[in-house]
Parts: sequence; structure tokens; C-alpha cells
Amino acid sequence: MTSSTLAARNPRRRRLAGAAIVLVALGLLTLLYSALAPRGSAASSADPDAAAGQKLFNKFSCASCHGLNAEGGARAPSLIGVGAAAVDFQMGTGRMPLQHHGAEAPRKQPVATEQEIHQIAAYVASLAPGGPGIPDVAGYQQADVAYGGALFRTNCAQCHNFVGSGGELTYGRYAPTLAEATPTQIYEAMITGPENMPVFGNRTLTHEQKLAVIKYVTSVRKQADPGGAGLGRIGPVSETVVGILVALGLSVLGTIWIGSRA
Repeated sequence: MTSSTLAARNPRRRRLAGAAIVLVALGLLTLLYSALAPRGSAASSADPDAAAGQKLFNKFSCASCHGLNAEGGARAPSLIGVGAAAVDFQMGTGRMPLQHHGAEAPRKQPVATEQEIHQIAAYVASLAPGGPGIPDVAGYQQADVAYGGALFRTNCAQCHNFVGSGGELTYGRYAPTLAEATPTQIYEAMITGPENMPVFGNRTLTHEQKLAVIKYVTSVRKQADPGGAGLGRIGPVSETVVGILVALGLSVLGTIWIGSRA
């Protein structure tokens, strides 16, 4: 075999060897991804509620935004690891399925029943462990309402107002009113942090402190307005504006009366 023939074959062998290395590397990456990537269908097959929830996940068009296996996409985040509480809150308040994208997802009538929502929540929870489950709020009625009020004013009133009436935020966002929120939904919001709300873990607010906050929020709804009209309970700004307008109106009427008498 001549030296020219060997020289011609060596580059060809190097190219083939390089291609073989690339194929082996791609194969190893594929096997690694298959082993580590979450698979919703396999995870949900052991639980009847999760299996039913997977079908409902597709029925209510959740997969159109969150992906067939809840892996997320360009328009919606991944649901893997978020837990059952996040699903129960978002669907229980009617925020999901989302009708249109905007600064905030408004509260509306849920499109699914409570059982269907719990089944979808079970499916999402089966995708990955660790997410918060639907909380047990039994015993919140026995919590200290005064203590809950102090905790609410310290941690929540900056956005939700001191009686939970809600308020405007930046860039079209807003903190919603808590007038229609159930005790379970209030607890779920604290442990999942929907929209712009921070997550209040057990190191921030313990279980007992969360129950006290719920007790305050649900109790303040029943309180009367001793000063007269509540004016939406949105704080001293509205009360001051109304006071100024009433005072100016009375001053103008008084001036007109004095002028007519003169």
C-alpha cells in the first residue's frame, strides 16, 4: 500500500471517528434525558384521581399552554413541582384556565367542579414530589383574631389594604380583594405566592399564624362601620377626599347664602 493511499484514508477515518463520537454523545444525552425528564402519564397511573385528572387536564385545555405533560411553554410556566395547592387555588378562584393574557388573571366563576379541580390537582402533584398540598384550615375559628390582625397589617396590608379590600400596584397589576376568598384559598395564596404575592413559608409565618391571619380576614368582613359609610374601606385617602369635598361644598353654599343676604 503506497503512502499516498494511506494519506487519503487517514482523513476519512478521522471524519468517521468524529461522527461516531458525536452519535455516541447524542445517544448518551438522550438516555440521560429520558431517565431524568418528568413524565406525567407514568406518574399518574398509580392514583385513580391523578389518572382522571390527566384526562381533565386535556379536557379543560390546560395542555394548550402548559404542555402535554405540564412541562410549560412559551406562554405558561411549568407545573412540575408546584403542588396541588397552586392548582386548587388558581382553578378554584376561576383564574385558570386563563381566557386572555394580561397584567393580572382576574377572579371569576370556576369552570370545573370541586371534584374535577381536586383530580387535576392530584395529577399535577403526581408529576413531582415536594410541592405544597391542599392545606387543612380546621381550627382557624379558634385562632386569636387580634394577633391575626397584627400579622396581617405587618405582612399583607401594604398591598391588600388593612381590611383586605385590595389595591392598585404598578404596571396595571393589583392586589385583589379578599372579600370572596375562602379560608382554604387564603392559606393556599400564602403558601404558593400567586401573581405578585410572595410565598409565606413556615419560617415566615407558622401554621398557627396563618390560621390567625385567616381568622382576622374572615372576621373583619362582618364588622360594622361605626363612623357611618364605609367608602369602600380603602383607607384614609378616600375618607380625606370626601371630607375635603364636603367641606368645600359647605363653604361654597355658605358663601352664596351670605352673598344673597347682603
